[in-house]
Amino acid sequence: MAAPDFLVHDSADTVGVVVVETVEAGNELTGWVMDKDETITIKAIDPIPLGHKIAVSDIKNGDTIIKYDADIGKAVADVAKGGHVHVQNTKTKRW
Repeated sequence: MAAPDFLVHDSADTVGVVVVETVEAGNELTGWVMDKDETITIKAIDPIPLGHKIAVSDIKNGDTIIKYDADIGKAVADVAKGGHVHVQNTKTKRW
């Protein structure tokens, strides 16, 4: 397998973490789902910086965001598969 563009730690995760410097809208990205040792392909619909999250499936407003098999917050807007998941559409459940 070539080096992945993003990592998904657990197959239950709704986001992956981008591990390359340049992701532009329209790029075809390869992700590694670590717990199953599988690769997936997603077309980025937004530019996504290194270390930021990409939606690996459609996420609806109000859905729980899962990263590393853990609840990291909730969506406050719909995010399409391949979209940038960050502060503009995700908030903590703590406050």
